[in-house]
Amino acid sequence: MNESGSFKIFSGTKSQYLAEKICASLNVPLGKMNIQHFADGEFSVSYEESIRGQVVYLIQSTFPSSDNLMELLLMVDAAKRASAGKIIAVVPYFGWARQDRKDKPRVSIGAKLIADILSVAGIERLITMDLHADQIQGFFDVPVDHLYGSTIFIPYIRSLNLDNLVIATPDVGGSKRANTYAKFLDVPMVLCHKTRECANVVSEMRIIGDVEGKNVIVIDDMIDTAGTITKAADLMIEQGALSVRAIASHCVMSGQATERVENSKLTELIMTDSIPYDKCCSKLKVLSIADMFADTIERVYDHRSISSQYLI
Repeated sequence: MNESGSFKIFSGTKSQYLAEKICASLNVPLGKMNIQHFADGEFSVSYEESIRGQVVYLIQSTFPSSDNLMELLLMVDAAKRASAGKIIAVVPYFGWARQDRKDKPRVSIGAKLIADILSVAGIERLITMDLHADQIQGFFDVPVDHLYGSTIFIPYIRSLNLDNLVIATPDVGGSKRANTYAKFLDVPMVLCHKTRECANVVSEMRIIGDVEGKNVIVIDDMIDTAGTITKAADLMIEQGALSVRAIASHCVMSGQATERVENSKLTELIMTDSIPYDKCCSKLKVLSIADMFADTIERVYDHRSISSQYLI
């Protein structure tokens, strides 16, 4: 694969673990670059090899802190000034995606702002996965290849061989995603209706649908504090569910999330490695997206269709 060296792959600091796996799948070396940090927290980026005229793929998820986004922007700018032929941002986890609209007066639309900044910086294409809202693709004026974690989650769900399977969504906003899984697997779907006191704090939750005697899989795009998902699991078990598993593409897992999952009635929590997870959780299983992204990178370079990536 890519033995002629016609494209090169580089990585930001916090996504290097994933970039190395992607490069191993493609059988190409990870490009050499240097990120120099200064005493005041500022940093600079430099490529340690020529990229003139090359197609460069820059791998960096933009999860907190903001340094990860800033690193990506500096990588893009440095590549542009080094006369790269084409700059493609590979952002498995696209941060700020929850700010996709004005849900109250006098707030920013962060996802649109980040899209504009990346475009102005110089990206010519974005490859990402499971955006919080599909319409964020339209915030970009460059092509967006939006991959779905279902490509790796569906085979895993089937491997469990669960009887009386039910797909659930932790909130009404995720009903479209969960319904897609339910239709593909030909199983029922239930809804969790929740009300919040404030961001990340669930005050009340109700289950709409029957979970008694069922093996439930809750589908979401990300798990942040794990408050919603653990509350839903505990409530479903109380209502007679045999088991509750959760699947989410992005392992944000902020604050006490790991402890909440460990202490909950969740049987298993399945995530991808779009974000590094360095804590210990006996219930967490991580599935790698490296091969999926490697195949997409190669297909994009060869101008081939990536539609075979989509199971649903």
